Amino acid sequence: MGLDVGSKTIGVAVSDLMGWTAQGVETVYWTEPDFDEAVRLLQPIIEQYDVKEVVVGLPKNMNATIGPRGEASQAFAAALTEATGLPTVLVDERLTTMQAERMLISADVSRKKRKAVIDKMAAVMILQNYLDRAGK
Repeated sequence: MGLDVGSKTIGVAVSDLMGWTAQGVETVYWTEPDFDEAVRLLQPIIEQYDVKEVVVGLPKNMNATIGPRGEASQAFAAALTEATGLPTVLVDERLTTMQAERMLISADVSRKKRKAVIDKMAAVMILQNYLDRAGK
């Protein structure tokens, strides 16, 4: 499962059974830093898709340092592992949201519809990047 964790939303993606492709599942709305709420909302998805590992996007600064959003993602990953027992992997997610936005714009998706799916698309890109690297 791939997650794009923001302060209000969590984009969720899962891979196919072979671990080749990522598909967007949904966008979960939560109140940061209520990790218990996030786990409660993600648990049904984890069970439905029989998740074995979680890939969490790590937003780094362009100079590769970790800022407040990166620290929040690290705390989220640690809390998720503690609550579920699932291993989490932090993956550099620089520019994934911008890439997702560009992809949706090029597909002529309206601004209103983009807002509804942008986090899910970013989660797909995070997970797909991880799957591509793991497969090589």
